[in-house]
Amino acid sequence: MFKCLHPLPLQGIYMHVHKQRKEISDRLARIEGHVHGVKNMVETDKTCPEILLQITAIRAALNKVSQIIIEDHIESCLKEAATSGKTEPNFEKLKETLSKII
Repeated sequence: MFKCLHPLPLQGIYMHVHKQRKEISDRLARIEGHVHGVKNMVETDKTCPEILLQITAIRAALNKVSQIIIEDHIESCLKEAATSGKTEPNFEKLKETLSKII
C-alpha cells in the first residue's frame, strides 16, 4: 500500500512506497528476462530485424513501468502534497524528472 512519508528536510518533497510495487517488480523481472533473451539472440546470430523488434518490445514494457510509477506519484504523493499545501516543490521535481525522460 502506498504511503507518503515525511517531506525531505528543507525541500518539501514527499517520498513514498509504491502502492503497485508487486506489479512494477513483476514487470521489471519480465523485462530483465527479455533483455537476457535479446542478448542470446545476438550471440546466436538472429537477424537484425528480429532483434530490433524485441528491443522495441522492451522499450514498450519500460514505458509501461514508467507510466505506472508516474500514476502512483500523481495519485498519491502529489495528492498528499496538495493536501498539505506543499505542491510547488513536488510539481517542480516532477517537471524536472519528466523533462529528462521525455
